[in-house]
Amino acid sequence: MTDPRHPLDNPARSALTGPHAHLAERRGRVLRYPADVCPFVALPDDPDAADWADAAALAGAGGTVVLAAVDTPTPPDWPETFAAPCVQLVDERVAAGPDPEAVLLGPADVPEMLDLVERTRPGPFLPRTAGLGTYLGIRRGGVLVAMAGERMRPPGWTEISAVCTDPAYRGQGLAARLIRAVTAVVRERGDRAFLHAASENTGAIRLYETLGFGLRRTTMFRGAQVPDAETVSWARDASPARPGRDTGAASGLPEGPRERVG
Repeated sequence: MTDPRHPLDNPARSALTGPHAHLAERRGRVLRYPADVCPFVALPDDPDAADWADAAALAGAGGTVVLAAVDTPTPPDWPETFAAPCVQLVDERVAAGPDPEAVLLGPADVPEMLDLVERTRPGPFLPRTAGLGTYLGIRRGGVLVAMAGERMRPPGWTEISAVCTDPAYRGQGLAARLIRAVTAVVRERGDRAFLHAASENTGAIRLYETLGFGLRRTTMFRGAQVPDAETVSWARDASPARPGRDTGAASGLPEGPRERVG
């Protein structure tokens, strides 16, 4: 059994109350990343009806609440948009080190990064996701063909994410090289790397284990759509007068469009 206080048991919440607190948009006990940075909403470990009402308010009418690597079930009257079993892996013996061909990616590279993600579908990557940490890429003929970077940052940990390679360049070990290089960046900061992979993606899991990542636990990524507030229990039961409710939002990045999470 995992320690319920471990920061990786609720990584989005650990990050948004820790190193990514400057990015957190908050309502009551619920936190979320800005909608064009990361889709994750972070509930407390024991969410009640008021917490779900706050999550709905943050996501907006018709929006989607995305929960990352937690086993919290969504309310029965929220339409579930997806439920993806996954594994959480942690750095145990990765041979980390810089890669001579890896280049640091920045704001000017975002259009290329978004294009690569669109073609490879590694998971959520939005216009300002690259602002969460270091992103490294490999170019061939001036074209970005592979990348990997940092996403959630619970205290003492950094998630490696957006690992992807153009289909025309797969089989050359580019993803493995970039993972080792990003892991080196994480260790240099004094953190330990972790990552998630869909349970069905056995090829990726084998790669990560070969590189030196070990299984910590199995968990879920879930998405649920905010239902009509007039017809569901979370709206009827939630008390807007709960002491300490804070409806403010703070962000350390320039304000982006108020997009729905999805």
